[in-house]
Amino acid sequence: MLTIDASALSGLAEKVKAYSERVQSEVAFAGAAAMATVIYQGARGNAERNRKSGLLLSAIYRVYAEDDSSATLKTYHVSWNKKRAPHGYQIEFGNSRSPAFPFLRPAMALAGDAIIAGNDRMAERLTETKGRP
Repeated sequence: MLTIDASALSGLAEKVKAYSERVQSEVAFAGAAAMATVIYQGARGNAERNRKSGLLLSAIYRVYAEDDSSATLKTYHVSWNKKRAPHGYQIEFGNSRSPAFPFLRPAMALAGDAIIAGNDRMAERLTETKGRP
């Protein structure tokens, strides 16, 4: 007869679950950051093409939105600081006296590239975290 002492395995399920949640969170965070970076760089590139003073270019940001995120959903905001560059809206949408020179909306056309970059980064991050306790 074979007897197995399972007392050594106590807490294993909790440890596996905690490890799984940590890996999932880290991988999702890395993927979302990579996707936001593609959109951010696209917006900056578009703003650079119509650069006058450089205020708008320096006001474009990418920031992790912790309040809008969860363990499995990571959210980044890509926009421009309206206090540093209040004219950003006029440049993005134009007005009755000047045409629009969109910088943020065309960057969203890079969503496909952003998804690819996010998937690639998540795969890298998953490989990095394998085997780490």
